[in-house]
Amino acid sequence: MRPLAPAARRATLALLLAASALAPATALAQPEEGEIEMGGEEETPPAGGEPEAGEIEMDPDNTKDGDLAADTAAAESDSAAVKASALQDGTSKPVSWSDIVTVIRKPFLKLKRAELMPMLTTTLNDNMVRHYGFGAQVNYYVTDVLAVGIEGQYLVKQFREPFDLVARQARRLPTVNKYNFSTALNFHYVPVYGKFAILDKHLVAWETFFTAGIGVAQSEVIPRDTRFPGFTNILISPNIGASMRFFVTKWATVDIGIRDYIFVDKFEPVDRSSMSNATAEQAKENADSSLINNVMLQLGISFWVPPTFEYTTFR
Repeated sequence: MRPLAPAARRATLALLLAASALAPATALAQPEEGEIEMGGEEETPPAGGEPEAGEIEMDPDNTKDGDLAADTAAAESDSAAVKASALQDGTSKPVSWSDIVTVIRKPFLKLKRAELMPMLTTTLNDNMVRHYGFGAQVNYYVTDVLAVGIEGQYLVKQFREPFDLVARQARRLPTVNKYNFSTALNFHYVPVYGKFAILDKHLVAWETFFTAGIGVAQSEVIPRDTRFPGFTNILISPNIGASMRFFVTKWATVDIGIRDYIFVDKFEPVDRSSMSNATAEQAKENADSSLINNVMLQLGISFWVPPTFEYTTFR
């Protein structure tokens, strides 16, 4: 056998190098059908069946019912510990929810209770005649904010200084009327309730309520000339007002308010003489009418029946 030529030897060497380069690629190919590919070893669970870190094991047989008393006692002990630590350190630290004090509920309920209020009244907007009233109100609260009631008052007059000054300076007597009594049917609504502290020690509850009603009043003409008789007028008198109530005890409150009594009043004719409007009937027929706003300040002390009450809701 003849030795290979140099060119043939180089060709054979090139074929061997190419075959060796293709051998690893063939080993990385996917296995054929029917062959089993062996993977890495699987992780085995820890001994004793204990769960790995991060997992939660549920044990329904080991659950316990909550104990509110125990939880409250624990919270109180934790709070005491926090307070003691704060006192030792001399600094203030956040406390637990058990130290949050809720606002106390209303110390006074009016539902299905009657209010008996003696009151004193006085005129605010009449610079000629001031009236003082002595009266009372009786109100019944259908709910804690709605009430219906009646009132009545007897009035006495007092001439003020301008009445005499006009007579002396102008040589004329003013035309004025006095009011004898008034009654009314009223409705009350309480939209505002609040509390304020006295010297950061005592809480005083208060409320504001509005009043609207309609009633009857009587006015009487004061004759400029005492030779002529006066006459009286029966007036239809709506009224509106606002008041504040301060709670003193469970059965007593203090009330202060302003009330505007609105009516059309009749006054003595200007040209009254022995020849004209001499009698009370003639003077009343020819009387001058005017719309009057009789604004009065009211001050009273209320007594509540029954004197006690019970809460119907939880805190």
